[in-house]
Amino acid sequence: MDTNHVEGTAGRNEHGAVECPVIEIDNGSGFCFGVTTAIRKAEEELAMGKTLYCLGDIVHNSMEVARLHAHGLVTIDHGQLAQLQGVKVLLRAHGEPPETYETARKNHIEIIDATCPVVLALQRRIKQQFDSNPHAQIVIFGKNGHAEVLGLVGQTHSEAIVVECVDDVKRLDFERDIYLYSQTTKSLDEFHRIIDYIQQHISPSATFRSFDTICRQVANRMPNIADFASRHDLILFVSGRKSSNGKVLFNECKSVNANSHQIERAEEIDMEWVRGVKTIGVCGATSTPKWLMEECRDHILDRLK
Repeated sequence: MDTNHVEGTAGRNEHGAVECPVIEIDNGSGFCFGVTTAIRKAEEELAMGKTLYCLGDIVHNSMEVARLHAHGLVTIDHGQLAQLQGVKVLLRAHGEPPETYETARKNHIEIIDATCPVVLALQRRIKQQFDSNPHAQIVIFGKNGHAEVLGLVGQTHSEAIVVECVDDVKRLDFERDIYLYSQTTKSLDEFHRIIDYIQQHISPSATFRSFDTICRQVANRMPNIADFASRHDLILFVSGRKSSNGKVLFNECKSVNANSHQIERAEEIDMEWVRGVKTIGVCGATSTPKWLMEECRDHILDRLK
């Protein structure tokens, strides 16, 4: 049986025959490589029965966080990290600034580093650029306060400038050199709009260089999820509402299918949404576990019996 295509009873037609909506789970949705690796490392440590701390939510999905908490994972913040001694702490895929590693060293904390290789490479590039030209403007297209962005800004002694949209770019000094990078999970279209704006305003005497550092595993999901959303009468986008990537992908679904709804868990599904539809698509963010999308599908089927 294909677990991604399941039919359930939606009602009966005028002849008494059962009408079944097709429910499809998007094969392209679910954990990205970095998140998968972080969770695998956590599970391996927890399987040994040892206490494991995680600095921040391991993933921006409350259901997956709760599952790992039930296995013994303890989520802490930076203030709590500073109070710990001689323990094991997992750094999630988003990455951390240098100060976190220094705190761990001073407190004899063993770091289990699950920083995504794509993020780690970006951190190194930004640090090298800053070290080679500390007077230039290092600009990061990203969400202020996001864990990954904090780690990137930390490579520049907090000198980097974070811009969230084209309007934010207006505060840059166009008489000085600008080196533009992006948070790995941002929109390619918005990134290119920012590039265009800077190119139009940069002084002839200043240098501008942009580096497309958006993760292709994430960027490629945009056209794929748009195609998926266009094929169904109803879209259930399963994602934690704190997920930056989730917001981008849900907006893409909504742009091609107005009958798209973002939910965090199966209990949020309004069965009125299902009435009269023939096909239902279930998809999610890079932080959405496959088991949660399956749970949402099963929730609908149970209520249509």
